Amino acid sequence: MFKRSRFVVLFLFLVPAIASAQATFPDTPAGHTFKAFLDAFDSGDRAQIEAYSRTYRDSSHPDALMPPDGLLEFHNMTGGFELVQIVKSEPLHLEAVVKERNSDNRGLATLDVKEGNPATVEAIQIRLLPPGFSVSDLHSAPLDATTKARVIDGVLAKLNEFYVSSDVAKQMEDAIRARQKKGEFDSLTEGSAFAAMLTEDLREVSHDKHLGVNFSPVPLPEQPPDAKPSPEALASIRKQMERTNCGFENVQILPSNIGYVKFNGFADPDICGPTAIAAMNFLSNVDAIIFDLRTNGGGDPKMIQLLCTYLFAEPTHLNDLWERKSGTTQQYWTLPYVPGKRLDTKPAYVLTSKQTFSGAEEFTYDLQNLKRATVVGETTGGGAHLVRGERIDAHFVVGVPFAKAINPVSKTNWEGTGVEPDVKVPADQALEAAQKLAREKLGLE
Repeated sequence: MFKRSRFVVLFLFLVPAIASAQATFPDTPAGHTFKAFLDAFDSGDRAQIEAYSRTYRDSSHPDALMPPDGLLEFHNMTGGFELVQIVKSEPLHLEAVVKERNSDNRGLATLDVKEGNPATVEAIQIRLLPPGFSVSDLHSAPLDATTKARVIDGVLAKLNEFYVSSDVAKQMEDAIRARQKKGEFDSLTEGSAFAAMLTEDLREVSHDKHLGVNFSPVPLPEQPPDAKPSPEALASIRKQMERTNCGFENVQILPSNIGYVKFNGFADPDICGPTAIAAMNFLSNVDAIIFDLRTNGGGDPKMIQLLCTYLFAEPTHLNDLWERKSGTTQQYWTLPYVPGKRLDTKPAYVLTSKQTFSGAEEFTYDLQNLKRATVVGETTGGGAHLVRGERIDAHFVVGVPFAKAINPVSKTNWEGTGVEPDVKVPADQALEAAQKLAREKLGLE
């Protein structure tokens, strides 16, 4: 269950050079905000990135920017970006080609800002460009009334067909139709701004942080709903996962023989299983273990299943996922086998923050309800739905939450409420608090 935000990075392809001349930043509000973003991002310095977030985060679009930890991880993966070419420049909108410093990969960055001093970020996206792509292929024409009406029809149709609650889907349709009738979308001519407004309006009704409409200036290929990624796409995904060590940032043995593992996503175990297994095997002889999910935005339920298995000796029912359209329920139990020792008798702690989301919340919620771990930190983000992209046309996609978690113990989930920690402390104090609890449990204090 991946976290969604308006800062979207799609790593799908490798791409050849598009332009070689170094571009200059436009002397516009959008140009100034984008230059400030790249200056902070390229520094790789937490203090600079945090300062940028404080200055340029728009309070009405808080999800437009990744949290600083996410930006730092993204920087470590790309090495930062160089500006290559300005594709489109307007006072409050910018599109630019950027190049990764760690590779020849190039992407399209789009930015929308709200006028102010300084202009703040309403939406920012960076997408890797496909092979052979020409800038002339970008969607640059202003949106007309026919296109907006077609997109609205398509989004509402997908929600009515798939959204996890049919009643809420109908409420969203009624709200959007009322806004459409009042002409609230009439003045929008940029695809990204239109997608952002649709997202806001849909979330205002659903309060569902997984739900979102995205616009891609790069044409999106048409694929069957159940199509598997091409070998080229899989190779690219694998390469990106390897460059981030599958999200595993820190694995170490702390004083008092307390194991510590920090990872920022639950990646596909078909690709990242060996990394997760290596991390758990490194900690196989610890006396307690701490899972740091304070910057973890979610991921694959199968990776949750794999990691949880190390904490149980007997087959254990972890979670269920119920799909609205089919009415089917998929159960998730611990696996019959994992390589290495299990830590089923060792005290376990999970660190959380407001940024802990989706699959990271499931891992936390499952262990808490099974009384297998103590949760330390802040209440989490509150996203318990499984989401997938549904293509509307060559430029618009809606992320539809189509299934929900049902915990076998609580018979409910954490949607909209988040997971309440057992020990509430500010996120930056959670590790110290968990270490203290572990030492007390081990009789060392």
